[in-house]
Amino acid sequence: MKMHVAGKHIAVLGAGESGGSAARLLISEGARVTVIDSGEAQSLHEKAAVIESAGAAVITGPAAEADAGKYDLAILSPGVEPTSALVKGIVARSIPLIGEIELAYVLCGRPVIAITGTNGKTTTTQLVEKMLLGCGVKTVACGNIGPAFSAKVREGRAMDVMTVEVSSFQLEEIRTFRPKVAVWLGFAPDHLDRYPSLQAYYDAKVRIFENQTPDDWAVVNLRDKLPVLKARRITFSAYAGGGDFELREGVIHFRGNAVLEMRATNLRGSHNAENLMAALGTGHAMGLDFEKMIAPLSAYKALPHRCELVRTLEGVDYVNDSKATNLDSLEKALDGETRVVVLIAGGKDKGFEFDSVADLVARKCRCAILLGDMAARIEQLWSGKLPCFNAGHSLERAVETARSKARAGDIVLFSPGTSSFDMFRNYADRGNQFRQIVQSLAPKQSQP
Repeated sequence: MKMHVAGKHIAVLGAGESGGSAARLLISEGARVTVIDSGEAQSLHEKAAVIESAGAAVITGPAAEADAGKYDLAILSPGVEPTSALVKGIVARSIPLIGEIELAYVLCGRPVIAITGTNGKTTTTQLVEKMLLGCGVKTVACGNIGPAFSAKVREGRAMDVMTVEVSSFQLEEIRTFRPKVAVWLGFAPDHLDRYPSLQAYYDAKVRIFENQTPDDWAVVNLRDKLPVLKARRITFSAYAGGGDFELREGVIHFRGNAVLEMRATNLRGSHNAENLMAALGTGHAMGLDFEKMIAPLSAYKALPHRCELVRTLEGVDYVNDSKATNLDSLEKALDGETRVVVLIAGGKDKGFEFDSVADLVARKCRCAILLGDMAARIEQLWSGKLPCFNAGHSLERAVETARSKARAGDIVLFSPGTSSFDMFRNYADRGNQFRQIVQSLAPKQSQP
């Protein structure tokens, strides 16, 4: 049932992409909107100006936390923590609170395919979008992938289905959000800088299934333990047998029948096989034929910063895997590598330890170059297993050290295994800087 917001005074917490999009959507629906963000007014000046030009009031800085306005409803942006002073102030006044994705869902009026997982969300979301469009199903990818779900609601009314990448942050404040197809790619430790425990992170993420019924579908990774689901299940795994989708000698099978050869696609690695399986499972749930799905899936090309070959120099491949913002991503990158690796890892402390991958790193890597806030801690954990070198907060020094240690035939793998915010704006900025440094390396002069 569609929510009616016309004439209501609604607070939007957070002035970022999601908050700004929610504000503009609400204004278009006739609501009176105030956007509240405790960030410094100067740093938010441009965003605030854009939001104000759309017709919303904006409160920033200390005044935001002191705000005592009376609102009919509050919308929580995913970047604002539920434990923040802004949220506590709303809750203390008994103002109803929902997330931006819930708002977009109730105003959209179209079925939703929702894709979540610790890793692989963006790749799979784009695969599903490309596959559906190639099969004549009108859709648009949005949500955590960007642009925000709210930004695409009006466009979505001309769509057959919305394809939405969903993070745990976005699922925290859902109420009625019900995907026609919910895709669960897999679960691994992450975001322990936001959640008090791994269980709390899992509990937020698993809410994607909360409102589904037997008329819906759940496309899920066979290896993960999930609660009893109401929706019909399609299972997949590239690492274990027994699922509806399996990987056998480089070929994806569905219930025993060959469906797609990995070599026919532009994707490599078992983790990408699972992303393809999830897309195929989504298509099957939507009633599509495998034959029609193959061509658009095979044409898809991987996004930057995901095991991206930057350059081959002096027989060494330099690979940018900056999107590896958790240990599961790092582990998968190493698992899929057959060459000797010189690893560059480290970054922001997200609350998990690197000891769980120490044996794998020792087995796969010639040495490890450690970077950022976690460098010293990782060095302490790994130094007894392989040579480690601390590059501090200098990516240039990390690349130079890696080059000096690598031999012809090796791969220099930049797979940090944690977030970038200690040194960079985001993982893309981190990956772009790595690419720039590597591309600027001058070949060594040959000896006479």
